Amino acid sequence: MNSKTFAIITDVHSNSAALEKGLSIINERAGVDKTIFLGDYFSLGPDPNTILKILQSDKDSIIIKGNHERYLVEKIWNDENPELEGMSQDDPILKEIIENEKWTADQIGETGTSFCESMITSHKEVFGSTWVEFSHAWYERDEIPPTIDEALEWRDNISKSYPEIEEFVFVHGHLHIPREESKENVRILCQGATGLPFDEDPRSSIAFLTIGDVFKWDVVRFDYDSQKTIDLLESKQPPFYKNLQNTVRYAAIRNDI
Repeated sequence: MNSKTFAIITDVHSNSAALEKGLSIINERAGVDKTIFLGDYFSLGPDPNTILKILQSDKDSIIIKGNHERYLVEKIWNDENPELEGMSQDDPILKEIIENEKWTADQIGETGTSFCESMITSHKEVFGSTWVEFSHAWYERDEIPPTIDEALEWRDNISKSYPEIEEFVFVHGHLHIPREESKENVRILCQGATGLPFDEDPRSSIAFLTIGDVFKWDVVRFDYDSQKTIDLLESKQPPFYKNLQNTVRYAAIRNDI
């Protein structure tokens, strides 16, 4: 048996400067077998149409749907009481984010919304004795990643049909902060975010996962032209843009500024 390497991009959030730099790093890296995108591409950022063009032109990568793609497909702004990650209906931030979803949908049009609808919710592969699965948050839901106990139950269910599997790896996005957790023969991995980190490190994040003869989880943090993204937010002024500018600057949710 040999090894297989995946490049992983997640939570781009319409940050084309970060995505383009991340893709250039992936393209220069030897030995990458497949690139996987883990969702949340268009909303909460300044440049959804550029992101759409990049993704639509990529015929080789695996493109997974995030919760923000679901919001666009469902037209969440038409709901009387839209639900978004447990936020209170009285929270003024909720209203601004919903307005941003509507703005994003208007930018990408029906072509973009149909593209979102065509995306898959998860992708799994078996390589040797390793089962690896990718999703935005969890294969059963898109807003809450699994606990380690849920992942162990997931492993147990798979093992009933595939007793030959020895190692289980689940890779998700959504959190915007790094996660590396393991118990027994189960690993849960998240690199953070490519376009909108929340871990107080404003550098972008991509990851490389190798399974097979060796296991390797390599998170790559890199600088990009974040000022370009901040300036584009200022130029286009989508709903919630000042908050988003601060998130790009500080890699934290700074709605207090």
